[in-house]
Amino acid sequence: MSTLFEKIIAREIPADIVYEDEFCLAFRDISPQAPVHVLLIPKKPIPRVGEATEADQALLGHLLLKVGVLAETLGLKDTDKGFRIVVNHGRDGGETVPHMHIHLLGGRPLTWPPG
Repeated sequence: MSTLFEKIIAREIPADIVYEDEFCLAFRDISPQAPVHVLLIPKKPIPRVGEATEADQALLGHLLLKVGVLAETLGLKDTDKGFRIVVNHGRDGGETVPHMHIHLLGGRPLTWPPG
C-alpha cells in the first residue's frame, strides 16, 4: 500500500510542489505551522530517518543540501530571518506519515523548546 507521500510523488494526490529533482520532491504543508512550511521528501520510500541505511547516505546528504537551496529560494536563508528543519521519527516524535521527510519552517520567530 502506498503512503500519502508516495501518492503525491506519483501525482495521484495534488500538492503545491515548490521543488523537484530526480531524488526528491518538496511541497507546501497542508496544515502549516509557520508562514513557510514545506515538506521535503525523498522519492525513495524510507519509512523514517532511523531506518535509513548506509546505502542512503548520499540521498540524505542530498536532502540536507536541498533544504538550504529551498530556504534561499523561499527567502529564509538570511541569517537574520533563519529557518528550522525538523525530522520526526515514530509516534512520540510526532511522525504522522511513515515516509521520511524534512519539515522546513520559517517566516516567523520560532520558539524553543518546540511542541
